[in-house]
Amino acid sequence: LLLYGNYAKKLMVKEGFDERRLFVIHNSLAYSRQLEIRNSIKPNDIYRNHFKNNNKNLVFVGRLTKEKKLDEIIHLIPELKKAGLDANITFVGDGTERELLEKLTQKLGVENNVWFYGACYDEIKNAELLYNADLCISPGNVGLIAMHALMFGCPIATHGDFKFQAPEFESIVDGTTGIFFKRNDISDMVRVIKKWFSDG
Repeated sequence: LLLYGNYAKKLMVKEGFDERRLFVIHNSLAYSRQLEIRNSIKPNDIYRNHFKNNNKNLVFVGRLTKEKKLDEIIHLIPELKKAGLDANITFVGDGTERELLEKLTQKLGVENNVWFYGACYDEIKNAELLYNADLCISPGNVGLIAMHALMFGCPIATHGDFKFQAPEFESIVDGTTGIFFKRNDISDMVRVIKKWFSDG
């Protein structure tokens, strides 16, 4: 059996599977191409030019689906502001939830802090968006975006309830390559993200 992560292997061993038949192969993207881009990329003002402010920039890359709980990110923006941290969010992707998310930004009055960038399959552009962001955020399961973000030096924030996570969560070292917050808990998201930026 080929597995994405050690967490799954431990669970299967605990359930009685023969450890000698379990092989962790992890997950990855087009590493050689991404390394080439990573070695040539430079910081730029893509977010400052779009938002016209100096806020912290959060980014999500992926399909805009209900399972990803992206409405939590929209709710996060005004809550961070109340806590003294101004932030923007850029959604790189498209999907069934886009219209609902757009309406929610208007309802909460944060449309000027949210950029629906749309779907992007240009690896150089995706690298630019990740490299220049301050934090990649995924309130639902984190998935392959964890590998993508870390490749371009962008730390990741996601929930820490691992039985509800995708295997890529194992790439996150809490407090170093990213942060974990309590699942479905906006106030804890605020606390953890504010601490991340305060600790520098």
